[in-house]
Amino acid sequence: MSEPILPAKTVDASAVHEHVYKIFPNDLNAHRTVFGGLIMATLDRIALVVAERHSGHVCVTVSVDAMHFLAPAKDGDTLIFKAAVNRAWGSSMEIGTKVIAENSYTGNQRHILSSYFTFVALDENEQSAKIPAIIAKTMDEQRRFNEAQLRRDLRLQNKQTIATSRQQKTG
Repeated sequence: MSEPILPAKTVDASAVHEHVYKIFPNDLNAHRTVFGGLIMATLDRIALVVAERHSGHVCVTVSVDAMHFLAPAKDGDTLIFKAAVNRAWGSSMEIGTKVIAENSYTGNQRHILSSYFTFVALDENEQSAKIPAIIAKTMDEQRRFNEAQLRRDLRLQNKQTIATSRQQKTG
């Protein structure tokens, strides 16, 4: 018996368009900028919400790609987190994230970080669960959809290259 086909979902159906976090002195590192681990942990939680909304299942983080800190955030800034499904494959999906630092007094905004999380959906037996495809409606969503496949291909290629290298060293 074949599995039922799940209806595809739009990007907006699960996206987090804006999650705000006000920076306080206890969020800073020794350089008086926001501790990167705080941003990373917050992103993982927000991306998880997106993944679980999209899939309707418990999800786990499998990998994080291309987390680039482009600029620092400072005491008093407000961080604006955004996340959305870029693409889904069978039981896995890529969630694109973006963080903006905003000066609350001037409204000046700086893009400080982008990254890509891969999640896998799990069923009640902790096995991979089928998830809906994604509908990319806008040109930006279509670009992110296409680029997600390129990143996935590179991840799989890198995984194979490393496995081959290890076999050669131990073989």
